[in-house]
Amino acid sequence: MSSMWGENIQISLFGESHGTALGVVIEGLPPGFEIDLEAVAAHMRRRAPGQYPWSTPRREPDVPEILSGFFNGRTCGTPLAAIIRNTNTQSSDYANLVARPRPGHADLTGRVRYGGANDPRGSGHFSGRATAPLVFAGAVCLQMLKARGIRVAARALEIAGVRDIEIDPADAAFDTAAKEFPTVDDACGERMKAAILEAHARQDSVGGIVEAVAVGLPAGIGGPFFDRLSCRLGTMALALPACKGVEFGSGFGAARATGLQNNDTMRYDDGGRIVRPTNHAGGIEGGISNGMPVVMRCVFKPPSSIGAPQATVNLETGREETLEVKGRHDPCIVPRAVPVVESAMALVLLDRLLDGATPSAS
Repeated sequence: MSSMWGENIQISLFGESHGTALGVVIEGLPPGFEIDLEAVAAHMRRRAPGQYPWSTPRREPDVPEILSGFFNGRTCGTPLAAIIRNTNTQSSDYANLVARPRPGHADLTGRVRYGGANDPRGSGHFSGRATAPLVFAGAVCLQMLKARGIRVAARALEIAGVRDIEIDPADAAFDTAAKEFPTVDDACGERMKAAILEAHARQDSVGGIVEAVAVGLPAGIGGPFFDRLSCRLGTMALALPACKGVEFGSGFGAARATGLQNNDTMRYDDGGRIVRPTNHAGGIEGGISNGMPVVMRCVFKPPSSIGAPQATVNLETGREETLEVKGRHDPCIVPRAVPVVESAMALVLLDRLLDGATPSAS
């Protein structure tokens, strides 16, 4: 099924944007782990809508209700299930979109795929709102990774051509979780916010890039071909709504480098450990983690729901029409996508760590 994922950690997502609730069932979590619910709530608030002028005005508290698999503050080892209720829907905004599909959205393809039986309200199960339960699952996995000495963080690297400051990918020491706007450099964040608001003022939208890093992941996680760690991470990242591309380390920049420029040379430190002064590989060589920070970047397109007039077709009359989308939509999803990408990375890493393989030392 398309809404189920995982091997050692298995998740099943359900719900629609304007339905009663969205939710997730998580199987395979180790029993007896103490979950910090306040930390879960804080992580989910970073994705929650309606908090800032650069996001959708739809306000949702996104408070998870745990239904099973949790007792006395700890995981039971049985399926952990949670729902997030929808409390602020305006389904009438989508009435004219049933016959008039939005360009760039899943309105037409979803109708074709499901024969018109899909829920069109708020884009239904195709909505970015469906990432809310994914973020809940990721919040739990982030805590389990932290207990293993692994830290995952992400930031808005670029929005509308405005780019955050560069960091050393061999160190990747940053954390935007406590920030209102998820950039390392606040001045860059202010320019990004201005670009988003300017696009919104002209009834348009902008896209950007989220960069995520995992620090402390041991060497030896992954495998060749279809079990490559980059393959696992990339598959999860591209499952996120509006994600159109993924790269690791130097990524597409490697196409403009030579081998001598792109290789990460090795040496021994004073403790006899193998270290690399650079991290063009993004912490993954041959599909296997090498002990350096894993660096992944995800490209998110501009949101398709914009108020500017666009050409579309009327599926009922068979005529061409001009569409002006109404309702409450994000002019840029990148800031709210930051905790989503963190969650996606955390799910994959914990799933791979529980694979049973013992990484060799590096």
